[in-house]
Amino acid sequence: MSYDLVIKNGTVVDGTGAARYRADVAIADGKVAEIGKVTEGAKRTIDADGLVVAPGFVDPHTHYDAQICWDGAVTPSSWHGVTSVVMGNCGVGIAPCKPETREIAMRDLVNVEGIPFDVLNKGITWDWETFPQFMDAAAARKPSLNLAFIAPLTPFRHYVMGEASIERSATPEETAKIAKLIGEAVDAGALGFSSTTLNQHLGFEGKPLACRNASREEMKAYANELKKRDKGAIEIALTRQVGVLEQDQCELLDFLLTESGRPVTFIALFDRDDIPEAVRDTLRRAAPMIAKGARPQTSPLPLTREVDMNNPFSFAAFPAWKRVFADTNKDAQKKVYADPAFRNAFRHDLKNPTGFSNWGRIGVYAVKNPALKNLEGKSIATIAQEQGKDGVDAFLDLVLADNLQCELTMASWNTREDRMKELLNNKSILMALGDGGAHVDMLCDAGYPTYLLGTWVREKQAITLEEGVRKLTSDPADLFGLKDRGRLTKGAPADVAIFDPERIGSKNHGERRYDLPGGAKRIVMPSQGVEYTVVNGALTWEQGRLTEAKAGKVLRG
Repeated sequence: MSYDLVIKNGTVVDGTGAARYRADVAIADGKVAEIGKVTEGAKRTIDADGLVVAPGFVDPHTHYDAQICWDGAVTPSSWHGVTSVVMGNCGVGIAPCKPETREIAMRDLVNVEGIPFDVLNKGITWDWETFPQFMDAAAARKPSLNLAFIAPLTPFRHYVMGEASIERSATPEETAKIAKLIGEAVDAGALGFSSTTLNQHLGFEGKPLACRNASREEMKAYANELKKRDKGAIEIALTRQVGVLEQDQCELLDFLLTESGRPVTFIALFDRDDIPEAVRDTLRRAAPMIAKGARPQTSPLPLTREVDMNNPFSFAAFPAWKRVFADTNKDAQKKVYADPAFRNAFRHDLKNPTGFSNWGRIGVYAVKNPALKNLEGKSIATIAQEQGKDGVDAFLDLVLADNLQCELTMASWNTREDRMKELLNNKSILMALGDGGAHVDMLCDAGYPTYLLGTWVREKQAITLEEGVRKLTSDPADLFGLKDRGRLTKGAPADVAIFDPERIGSKNHGERRYDLPGGAKRIVMPSQGVEYTVVNGALTWEQGRLTEAKAGKVLRG
């Protein structure tokens, strides 16, 4: 027979963790038709000598819910060998949504995911109301990548309860209606549901994101919807302090595992040098729940972000900053920053362990005020020393002097190589937290697959190539029940990443682009060494360029 595509002479790493082997891969009708020695002809042949042929990568933690309305190529994930993305994480999203409450949904994304309101207002198409309609609308756009969805709890609560969802727990009657909608979403193919308990997850008007008000009785009802169906998973932002899992959170984790009978994956597991044993302590506390199916998530990247003071999400975990998020008007923010009472409250907050208390890690990237140009490239700690101030005053005085336009960088967590090797070699930990589509004006970690393979596999040899590929493919696919993805095997959908193991990689600090709706800025992470990416048999990425192929599908659980 004649195939659509034959990949010749490559080194196959099949996604299961099994040893690599040399083989040809033939593709026909969107499926892997043969793996071995292929002698028949094809419409297109790729010589993959010296290259690795692997399953397409599955990114289990993204926030592309809005971006898929204007970017069917789902960039920059599509540049990094990713063929499937899972969105709807952390309990925040834009479906279901009634027309009259669209602004509230967008404001939630502004505060939680750091996406500018004007971008959302110009870019979201709103061609849906219910969650199944949202999934159908995504499929109708014919995306370049495969799209999978978790049902985020906040919009479901708001859909039933209105603005009361921001203030209180649901009544039994409301809980039943919300549970029914979540069940219908799962029946339509959602991979489960998501929520959050994080203090920094503030939504509309700076109030706690609606899902944070869900009672145990509610969570039991929603988890039971998965148990009834014996399908799906729960994703939850659970650590009150990043990297620190406390006892009451362990109890909630155990409760969700028991009531759902399904896997529960939780964030965020970052190694913190300011709390040196936090990760180890968390893993010890979570061990009984991990044995029952809990999966902590981490990133292979150090957390390096740009800080835009027009949208200072990086400081949302500090109680004092609730005043800033209550009114995001620039003049209102400036009044807060200048207020001595706010500054004193911020100083008090900084007495608690936090990766942000080290002013040496916060640097000035760029300023607009010419009088401040001499501060570019310096840390806040250095500026404070030069000016005879403490870090809080030096920082906020700079922000005000530059009319909130200064751009800063902040480095924290996952910086200790020995501890990172521990995390990378722990099979219970899910590689994730790329957060694609979120925090677009301050960071981009969506390139973590190529960073993992370049930095931790090739350069530092912390894990094998086979294990690195497994962590990016079958491991996340299995967690969310995507049984036909994440493995390169005969008969499977032809999602394939073809890369040069000697070149693959990405930076841990991205580049600026002005390609969001309205020309707004975002940070993107370019890739290196990804030669070709195939989605359902179609070449979507070819030697540094996206093609016109739109073979992606909505993956339904």
